[in-house]
Amino acid sequence: MTYLLALDQGTSSSRSIVFNAKGHVVAQAQQELAQIYPQPGWVEHDPQEIWRTQLATARQALAKAGIQARDVRALGITNQRETTLVWNRHTGLPIHHAIVWQDRRAEPTCVALRERGLADMIRAKTGLLIDAYFSGTKLKWLLDHVPGARQQAVNGELVFGTVDSWLIWRLTGGAVHATDVSNASRTMLFNIHSNQWDPALLQALDIPANMLPSVKPSSALYGEVSPTLLGHAIPIGGVAGDQQSALFGQACFKAGMVKNTYGTGCFMLMHTGDQFRTSDNGLITTSAAQPSTQPEFALEGSVFVGGAVVQWLRDGLRAIPSSSEVQALAESVPDAGGVMVVPAFTGLGAPYWKPDARGTITGLTRGSTLAHIARAALESIAYQSAALLQAMSRDAVAAGEATVAELRVDGGACVNDLLMQFQADLLGIPVVRPAVTETTALGAAYLAGLATGVYRSTEELSALWRPERRFLPTLETRRAQELMERWEHAVRQTVL
Repeated sequence: MTYLLALDQGTSSSRSIVFNAKGHVVAQAQQELAQIYPQPGWVEHDPQEIWRTQLATARQALAKAGIQARDVRALGITNQRETTLVWNRHTGLPIHHAIVWQDRRAEPTCVALRERGLADMIRAKTGLLIDAYFSGTKLKWLLDHVPGARQQAVNGELVFGTVDSWLIWRLTGGAVHATDVSNASRTMLFNIHSNQWDPALLQALDIPANMLPSVKPSSALYGEVSPTLLGHAIPIGGVAGDQQSALFGQACFKAGMVKNTYGTGCFMLMHTGDQFRTSDNGLITTSAAQPSTQPEFALEGSVFVGGAVVQWLRDGLRAIPSSSEVQALAESVPDAGGVMVVPAFTGLGAPYWKPDARGTITGLTRGSTLAHIARAALESIAYQSAALLQAMSRDAVAAGEATVAELRVDGGACVNDLLMQFQADLLGIPVVRPAVTETTALGAAYLAGLATGVYRSTEELSALWRPERRFLPTLETRRAQELMERWEHAVRQTVL
C-alpha cells in the first residue's frame, strides 16, 4: 500500500490524517489548541503548542494506521491562513505568540494605508482589500511593538512565517524556511501576478525582505522531515492554505468550478484558471493551490458566521442541548414560518462588507416558536452562501463565462441534509457532497502525492473524486428568488 500523511493545522485544533493512494482515510488523530485572548479583539496561539500538538497527532495517526514513517511516500501540510509568527533564525525561538487571523489589533495600520491612498495599488498587486485579516499588518505590529524586534530583523536575526512555514522549519530541523504561493498570497506582501515578494509592498509596510521565506509551488519538494521526529525521513511535497487546499481536494481544477466549506464560518472559492479577475461584487482574488510555477487564481468570499449560528442556538438561546440536534428541531416545523435570522454577530462579510451590521431576527408572529427560529438560523447559512455564489456568478457572466453548474461542499455542517437541500433549492443547481469530506487534508495529501510521483496529473486526481450524495433543487425558480429578496430585505435591516 502507498500512504500519504497530511498535517492539518487549524485554528481550534491540530490534526493529522493518513490517506491511502485512493484518497481514503486510513487513520487520524486530533488535539485541541488553546485560544489566548489578551484583550478584546486580540487572538493569539502559542507557537510551541502548535508544534507540539501537530507532531503528537502525526505520531498518533501513524500508530493508529499501524504503519511506520518509512511506509509514507510523502507528507503534505495545510494550515490556518494569515496567522503570523516571527522567530529567531539561530535559536528557533518565537519572539511572541502567534497573532491569529481573527486578530484585529493591526486596524490602525490599515487605516493609515487607506489614508495614504494605497488601496488600489495593493488590490492590483495582491487581489486583496486592505484589512487587518492579512499577515503583513500583523507582522508590522510585531516589529513595532516587541522590544528590539525591528533592529534584530534588520540585522538578519529574525524570520517571518505563516503556520506552514513554522511547521516546515520545525519538521526539517531548521534547514528549510519556505512557504507556498497560496499562503504567500494572504500576506498582502506578495505579487500574485509574478509570484514574488513585492518591493513596493514591503516598503509600504516597512518589512525587511531578509525575513521572508522562499516561495514554492504548492506541489514541490520542500525538504525532508528529520528522521529523529517520526523515525524516518519523509519528503514534504505539498503545502497549501486550508481553503485553497480544500478547493484542490474537491478536484476543482478548472475555471468555473466552485466549492464551499461549511465550518464556523463559510469559505467559498471559485477557480478562475490562469485569469486574474478583480471582483465587482465584493469578493477578493487569491492564488489557488498551484501544482506548477504557472499562476492560478480563485475568487473568494467569506461568511463570518456559518456553523457558529448553531453554537449560538445551543449556548446563547439554549434551544438545543447539543449541536447535533439542530436538524431534528428544525425539521419539526415545515418551514421557518416567515422568520429570518441574520447572524451578523461580528458584522457581515462578503459580499456585503458591513462591519457595523448586527444580528437580527425578523418576521416574528405570535405563532413563532423556537423551532421556527432554529430553522431560520440554519437556513441563514444557506442564504449567506447563496449570496456569495450569486456574486461569483455575476462576476463570471461579466467576464463572458458560463454560470456555475454545481456547488461542491465540505466542512462539518455539510452533513446536515436539511441545510444542503435548502442550499440546492436556493441556488437552483445541484449541491454535491463528496464521499470523502476531509477535503482540506486530502488536498494537501494530493499535492504531496503529485510532487513525489504517486499521481501523474490532476486528471488522475479528478478520476478519484466521488460524490456521496447530490442534492437536486426542488423549489420553483420564482419562489427561490422571492426567498432571496426577503433575505436581502432582512440584511438591510441589520445596519443600525
